[in-house]
Amino acid sequence: MRFLFSCSKAAVLLSSAAILVLLAAVSLKAAPSPADGKKLSIYWVDVEGGAATLIVTPAGESVLIDTGMPGVRNPGRIHRVAREVAGLGKIDHLIVTHMHLDHFGGAAEVAQLIPIGHVHDNGIPDQDPDGNANNRSFPLTIKPYREMKAERRSILRPGDELLERKAPPGMPKVSLRCVAAKQKFAPPKAGAARSKPNPGCDNVEAKPVDTSDNANSIALVLEFGSFQFFVGGDMTWNVEAGLVCPLDRVGQVDVFQVNHHGLDVSNNPILVRTLAPTVAVMSNGISKGCGPESFKTLKSTPSIKAIYQIHKNLRRDSENNTLAEHIANPAEQCAANHIELSVSADSKSYTVSIPATKHSASYASQ
Repeated sequence: MRFLFSCSKAAVLLSSAAILVLLAAVSLKAAPSPADGKKLSIYWVDVEGGAATLIVTPAGESVLIDTGMPGVRNPGRIHRVAREVAGLGKIDHLIVTHMHLDHFGGAAEVAQLIPIGHVHDNGIPDQDPDGNANNRSFPLTIKPYREMKAERRSILRPGDELLERKAPPGMPKVSLRCVAAKQKFAPPKAGAARSKPNPGCDNVEAKPVDTSDNANSIALVLEFGSFQFFVGGDMTWNVEAGLVCPLDRVGQVDVFQVNHHGLDVSNNPILVRTLAPTVAVMSNGISKGCGPESFKTLKSTPSIKAIYQIHKNLRRDSENNTLAEHIANPAEQCAANHIELSVSADSKSYTVSIPATKHSASYASQ
């Protein structure tokens, strides 16, 4: 079952427990089998300006990074992709990168639709994490997340490894490592060339200090043999620089989930150029993200061969869009099309697709 909503509505209009029950009941129909030991899959769900990224390993272990806004729309879309597309009966790990509503808001309702195993975050604050003492509604806003059902909860710290299942025999190792949390960073891996000073850091410009919880975002690197993927929540400019300067703690990746929906307070050129991705994927909305400075950075990074967007930018600065065939939802009235990535069993290549439009393109891992 699919629900169509106007992409111009950034807030969720429906919040009925009855609809959540209906969605859960619909999901009981036969679903495709989960990961079959042949590939690594990543799905970017359309949560219209929030973020929700689903990873399924070759061993069938699942990780959901962020959950979009509360209500029926975003959790329903996440559930549909998890159940009907990825064939999951459970989310093994939920990672909330930071405590902003467009990233944690849908979690409690997702947990009503599909079981959640281990929840990872920076810890649940009692007051507005942006330091707004006048925001007396935050304790009420965070209450469903605090009380949602899960098997286990942990605070994620730099250097932590998350995945528990080993890759099937004969396949490359899969790892998911926290490289940043609460403006602290993991050390470079022992023996890595990136443990040397980053030569690109000589003329890095700083922006005003970000005091919001965006700066505290959890950042992760997924590795599967030759393939690497970076996701950093809403990490902002100065913290991005700290992650790769003066030491590069990450190294090159194949795919970069554009930070902070493509807003210009994020996506520091030194981070993007150090990561040197081949593909960038932006979880944006029709009027959120696709900032001109971020787009300039992406387009001027020599390594980037393709930029993908969940939505077409429909603001007046419509020149800040990628190629039409790389946009999952090109119109204001959208059908919640997702972007999908699959890595070959030997990890040496990967394919990015938009199933609804039948777009597909393959790339070699670095």
